[in-house]
Amino acid sequence: MTAWSGYLDLILQGALVTIKLTLMGSVLALIMAFLAGLGRLSRFFAVRTLATVYIEFFRGTSIFVQLFWAYFVLPILGFELTPLQAGVLALGLNVGAYAAEVVRGAVQSIGKEQYEACTALNLGRWQGMRHVILPQAFLVMLPTFCNNAIELLKATSVVSLISLADLTFQAQVVRAQTGNTLVPFATILIIYFVLALLISWGTRRLERRLSRGLDGVRV
Repeated sequence: MTAWSGYLDLILQGALVTIKLTLMGSVLALIMAFLAGLGRLSRFFAVRTLATVYIEFFRGTSIFVQLFWAYFVLPILGFELTPLQAGVLALGLNVGAYAAEVVRGAVQSIGKEQYEACTALNLGRWQGMRHVILPQAFLVMLPTFCNNAIELLKATSVVSLISLADLTFQAQVVRAQTGNTLVPFATILIIYFVLALLISWGTRRLERRLSRGLDGVRV
């Protein structure tokens, strides 16, 4: 029993690493999503092209390859990263590419009358976007952002390939030391599920709160 409590402690340590990866990766993904998503809507050809190249590259290549590039190739080019930094970078850039299309689609889904109202109120392009369009579009983005965050959570398991002691890595350690596969992997299965539920619950709460305050934003 004492041995198994020690193994459980290992798995919980891995859970903390997974949570850290998920939070930090989600922040980076959100930043990249808005930069690239709004970049796709830019009037400037160079900005649109740069955003499109980023989106298509990170959607069109494997997260495994991206992770290995971040951890093994970037140091050759002079950018030394810890396993945690490499994991956050690869996950954030990968998921951010998918979420960028969510941003673009949500902004384009806002009714034409909202843009016309911004013009009537003499709001500049970015003033209208910031104060009127984006608050409405963000509510449209939230359900898919929730899916993206859960996908990022599940994708954190790939960092075990670069020896970062996340949930999956620690489960493999416990399996190697005990010869038992069922207990460690059933445990992390439950932990991943609970973390995904927490993301969904938090998103629904935020969505309800934003819905109540949205009437003051529409013009």
